[in-house]
Amino acid sequence: MQAPRTPAPGGPVNHTPPPGAGGQRPGVPPAPGAPPAPGVPPVPGGPEVQAQHAQHAQYAQYAVPPPAARRRGIPAWMALSGMLVVALIAGGAGGVAGTFLSGSGTAEAEPEEGPVINEPPPEAPRRDPDSIAGVAQRVSPSVVAIQSADPRAQGGGSGFVIDGDYVVTNDHVSSELQADGIVVEYSDGSRSDASVVGADPSSDLAVLSLTDPIDVEPLEFGDSEQVIVGDEVIAIGAPLGLNTTVTQGIISAVNRPVTSGEGENASRFYALQTDAAINPGNSGGPLVDLRGRVIGVNSMIVTMGYMGEPSGNIGLGFAIPSSEVERVVERLIEHGEAEYADIGADIDLDSPIAGAVIAEGSGAVEEGGPADEAGLRSGDVIVALDGDRVDSGQELLAMLRGLSPGDEVEVEYERDGERDTATVTLGSSDED
Repeated sequence: MQAPRTPAPGGPVNHTPPPGAGGQRPGVPPAPGAPPAPGVPPVPGGPEVQAQHAQHAQYAQYAVPPPAARRRGIPAWMALSGMLVVALIAGGAGGVAGTFLSGSGTAEAEPEEGPVINEPPPEAPRRDPDSIAGVAQRVSPSVVAIQSADPRAQGGGSGFVIDGDYVVTNDHVSSELQADGIVVEYSDGSRSDASVVGADPSSDLAVLSLTDPIDVEPLEFGDSEQVIVGDEVIAIGAPLGLNTTVTQGIISAVNRPVTSGEGENASRFYALQTDAAINPGNSGGPLVDLRGRVIGVNSMIVTMGYMGEPSGNIGLGFAIPSSEVERVVERLIEHGEAEYADIGADIDLDSPIAGAVIAEGSGAVEEGGPADEAGLRSGDVIVALDGDRVDSGQELLAMLRGLSPGDEVEVEYERDGERDTATVTLGSSDED
C-alpha cells in the first residue's frame, strides 16, 4: 500500500505567520540560529526498499538511498525552503523525522450553509449531523479505497469523489498502481475500474476517472486558509487496507513546509499538520472539518521506531491544503498537468551569501524569460520579494511556490554592492 510522505531534513528553519497573520502564506524568513532536528534521507515511498536506520533511533518504513548532492542552479519552481522530509503513506510506508517548524493561521466566520453530503444509511442509529459520528456517516460513502487491478500486487491508498464523478488521490498512490490498472472500492463494497486523468508529482495530487461510478454525493472543499491550530478534523481512508477507517484529531500546525525528497518527482507543499491517526494506506484520503468539507488531502507522516523496527502513527501527519488541491485538481482535469510560477532563472542553492543568488553560467538566466526581461543577471542577489525579505535561495523558491504564472512581483536585488528594484512578471513552469 502507498504511504503518506515524510518531510525532508536540512535547510534553514523557517517561521510560519504568527497567530492572526493569515493562513497559508509561504516564504516567511527563517529563524536565526534555530538548530534543525535530526533527520533522515528523503523517502519517495518505494516498496522495494526496507526500513533503514535513521539518526537518533528514528526510522522510515520506506527508506531510500541518500539523495544526490544538492545541485546548483535548479529551476526555481522545483524546490522549497526549510522543508521537512517525510514519508509517503501509501500502503505500508512510514515516515521520517526532520526539521520541525511552527505555524498558525487565522479564522473567519463560517458560512451559514453547510455542504451537501450523503444521508446516513437508514438502518444506522441516528447521530447529530455535526458530531464526529454524524460527519463520518455522511462523508464515508464518498471515500474510496484505491487498489491495483492485479490482486497479487501490493500497494494502495485512498481517495474521495468530487463533482463529475472524479476521484482525487495522491500521485504517489496512482503512479504505483497505474501500470497494472486501478480499481476503486466504495464503502458499500461496490467497485469500479479507474484511469488517471492527470497527475502532478510536485503537489502529490492525481485525478482519476471512474468507469462505473455509483451515486454518492461529491465532497466539497472547505477553505484551508481559514483553518487554525486546534480546529477539530476527521481523517477517513483505508489504512493498511482497512477500508472506511475514521480517525479524529486537531490541526496541530499550518503552513508546515514538507517534501518527499528532491528532483522533479519530489512533492513539495505547505502542509496542514494533524494529530489525527494517519497510517500507510491513508494516502489520498480526505481530511475534513466538522461540517464534512475537505480541507486537506492526507499525504505524509513521520514515524519513529526502536531497534530498526518502524512504528505506525505517532501523531505527526501532513495534508495538502484544500486551497492548493482545488487549484491543481482543476488544472489536471482541464489540461492533465499543473503549472507553477517561474522566475526564469536558476538559483544557486549552495551559496553562503545572504539572499537568493542567481546562478552563474550559460543559460542560468533564460533568454527572453521573466528575469531577463526585468534586467536581472547571473550573480545578482535577490534580497526581497514584494517587500518580504529573502534570506536564502530556498526561501525565494518557497515564496515563488505560493505565486501563480502571470503575477507581477517587485524584486529587490544587489549587484556590485548597489541595491536596485525590478518588476518581474512571472512565467510558467510549463515553459521550461
